Amino acid sequence: MVRDAVTAKDTGIGGKTSGTGGTPEAVGTRKSRRNGADSAAALLEKIAAQPDETIDVAEAALVLASFDHPATDLEIYREHLRELADVVAQRTDALTDTDNAGPEELAGVLTAVISGHFRYRGDEETYDDLDNANLMRVIERRKGLPVALGILYLFAARSQGWAAVGLNFPGHFLIRLESRDGRRAIIDPFHDGRILETPALRELLKVVAGQSVELDAGHYKAVSNRDILLRLQNNVKTRRLDLGMVEDALEALTRMQILNPDQPALWREAGLMHMRLGRLKHAIEAFETFVARAADGPDRQKIAQVVGELRERLH
Repeated sequence: MVRDAVTAKDTGIGGKTSGTGGTPEAVGTRKSRRNGADSAAALLEKIAAQPDETIDVAEAALVLASFDHPATDLEIYREHLRELADVVAQRTDALTDTDNAGPEELAGVLTAVISGHFRYRGDEETYDDLDNANLMRVIERRKGLPVALGILYLFAARSQGWAAVGLNFPGHFLIRLESRDGRRAIIDPFHDGRILETPALRELLKVVAGQSVELDAGHYKAVSNRDILLRLQNNVKTRRLDLGMVEDALEALTRMQILNPDQPALWREAGLMHMRLGRLKHAIEAFETFVARAADGPDRQKIAQVVGELRERLH
């Protein structure tokens, strides 16, 4: 399956659910959940204030996950990430010539550790499960979406000082590894870190974007760390909307706004969600922010007109 959107006993992480049963996360008081969300929001705001190149995508993804599991200690998952980095370091030291290792060898180390040692897999069977976009649950279940698994690959590679970036490839998150001599390889974290050459990339693109779409330079472009996190949260938002969970989708969108408040489209979408929820005042505020930040054009003019109509309805 190609869409974007472990056994727990190996690390001692387990027994947690997605927050829909009788767990502490699900049955906790409303006040404690709100306090937990406020704490997560404060952490996310600190992350968002950092220069993009200094953002630790794995740590940020854990913070995003904690919004839905406010009573859970993140240190358990951080320890797992440290263990993952340690095993990658051990495998790297075992290479014949570490300094001159090519991208294929580096990719092989990542695959051996993440897919082999820790048994992470792309979730083919329950792809649209919300847990697949929550890094805490991905670590517990050892399976997830391409972008969630990609964050683990990026973390592991960067923990060794390797050059690794996410790519601007639609529908299926991919990673580019670069060796010290400038050689590159593109890997698919959803399918055990396999290396994709141009023919495979072209075939994948047509599957996810349509037969008429051709591979071009833009698909090889690196994306920012913020964009990776936005892509992760967009999966959460989209799946919640598909389930009719508009309030919960709006919460995910709010996290996206914290990460990138200057992206006009996020404010437009927030306005539409507030309208669906009957919150006209909040819809107006979101739409006005969109109008203030969007480039002039038909969409901006249309939303400005909607603001006027909503104001009339309030009076």
